[in-house]
Amino acid sequence: MRRTALAFALALTIALPLQAQQPTRMPDAAMAQAAALRDRALQDDTGWKVLESLTTEVGPRLAGSEADARAVEWAKAKFRQLGYDKVWTEPVTFPKWVRRSEHGEVLGPHAQKLVLTALGGSAGGTVEGEVVRFPDLAALQAAPDGSLAGKIAFVDYQMKAARDGNDYRNGGGIRGGGPSVAIRKGAIGFLMRSAGTETSRSPHTGNTRYEQGLTPIPAAALSTIDAAQLARLVALGPTRVKLALDCGFDGEYTSQNVIGEITGRKHPDEIVLIGGHLDSWDHGTGAIDDGAGIAISMAAGALVKPLKPARTIRVVAFANEEQGLFGGRKYADDHAGDVAKHVIAAESDFGAGHVYAFDSSARDAQPQAMQQFMQVLAPLGIEWQPGQGGPESDIGAMAARGMAWASLAHDGTHYFDLHHNADDTLDKVDPKDLAQNVAAYAAFTWLASEAQGGFGSAPKAPDAKH
Repeated sequence: MRRTALAFALALTIALPLQAQQPTRMPDAAMAQAAALRDRALQDDTGWKVLESLTTEVGPRLAGSEADARAVEWAKAKFRQLGYDKVWTEPVTFPKWVRRSEHGEVLGPHAQKLVLTALGGSAGGTVEGEVVRFPDLAALQAAPDGSLAGKIAFVDYQMKAARDGNDYRNGGGIRGGGPSVAIRKGAIGFLMRSAGTETSRSPHTGNTRYEQGLTPIPAAALSTIDAAQLARLVALGPTRVKLALDCGFDGEYTSQNVIGEITGRKHPDEIVLIGGHLDSWDHGTGAIDDGAGIAISMAAGALVKPLKPARTIRVVAFANEEQGLFGGRKYADDHAGDVAKHVIAAESDFGAGHVYAFDSSARDAQPQAMQQFMQVLAPLGIEWQPGQGGPESDIGAMAARGMAWASLAHDGTHYFDLHHNADDTLDKVDPKDLAQNVAAYAAFTWLASEAQGGFGSAPKAPDAKH
């Protein structure tokens, strides 16, 4: 929702009587420092250097891989290089999934190779069968149970691009839930058009899960071009496909949440948390997902440090977000007793597109503070969009326990062109957009650290809605 400056000011004025007797506010000096920090960050290349280092020196960082361990060591070293006061790790254990090889082909008179990739968490195996196409997940769900016996289900849904990436609920829903639905219908294998918005032969991976009690089947995503090709072949008549995946779970692995901290000068026990996830999928180098988030948050903290923030700034490089939010959930478990100490948190896990909107769980309780945030963020082209944001992936578990959150929304129009595929590489990141991201996060972090008063963090049951 767009607001003019006048409408925004009016809304805040109306809301003021609803706030607490002592509303949270930022001192004038902090506001001036935030503006100067914002402008300085726009000209700073720390974020780009961090991202270049991660994607070049470590590259793809599949959770549980050898590169996962190298990424942890890289993060510890980078925090120290950037001057953080404290650096430590917290263990995160999860099932280890490995990808070895993957192959797909059309059999018969129209024989040809299919470009595809196994979904994370997929079972391995080789199957052959006739393909049955469904335009979306609802159509597959509507098929009678057992009707796909000996066949391969193919969900051919084309995701639509949007600034907020809202169609991912469909594409991601197919990937996460489609294989289980296919099993209940009797299918021996599952194919889907990649959850992507581009036209390419780079298939998009991503995690799937099998419902308890079901026997897993091989599950893979076709590139968008190969999905269109297979759809045309199916339209011509019965089409058989061979799907061969060598992948699966191989015990457990313990990775680490890597944490860098800048100690607060006045309130060292009060925490402003920012971060992203350190792992990536294994096809690209994880530049937008989520190397950018790591670079933005590390750089923002480093730029705030010389100002000596009143509260402690904690930057978390979360482990294994991609395969089940393991790092974020473990952090919430480890710090369940410290919810009130986490004054507010913001995560960057939607690429490095221009930050265009701001929102917070404190929007109703602290309208004056929201107005002050916007005074500093608006010159970056950021709009106030209340009710449009939410806590990003890894901080969601802590937010569910009662931690206040802020949302700095990235333009995701082209995010799903690159998401989880081989084209997620450094060259796809615009250095100017990345600097704008760093400027937004640095200004937000500084103001949150200097705020006189809080943003509503208070413990609640972990299963309560946030």
